[in-house]
Amino acid sequence: MPFKSTTLPNKSSPFSSLKADHLALRVPDFDAAQTWLCENLDFRVLHQWPLGDLKLAYLAPAVDDHFLIELIGGDLSFPKQKHNDLGASLNEGGSHHICFAVKNLKETLQELKSRGVTIIAEPFLVEDINRQLAFFTDPWNNLYELSQEI
Repeated sequence: MPFKSTTLPNKSSPFSSLKADHLALRVPDFDAAQTWLCENLDFRVLHQWPLGDLKLAYLAPAVDDHFLIELIGGDLSFPKQKHNDLGASLNEGGSHHICFAVKNLKETLQELKSRGVTIIAEPFLVEDINRQLAFFTDPWNNLYELSQEI
């Protein structure tokens, strides 16, 4: 079956109930990662539970309960590669980043910097999507994108 592109919702799709729920972040230090997300991004812990030797939690942004981060903490055999450069990070396969839409990119970046968050790409304009973007990283080398519609 050929790919059919459309900008209108496809309510007849057998996948019409599919919607984003959460993204899982695997980290070696659950407590430190949970603290980092709560202190630096003002996330809220909605629920915590154990799974064998792992600790898990659902965390939500300050005012959004529709998209969660599932934090999974415990020893890692293969930690994620550290990124200091957005361009170099695009050479890896698999998941790349989490994107959060913001109303004011400049103010959001100023607040992140005041909290000691590492910015790896200062704001840049992508005219094709009419957005200004910036990227930051957490201590476990997960990348985050901020997007402001222009």
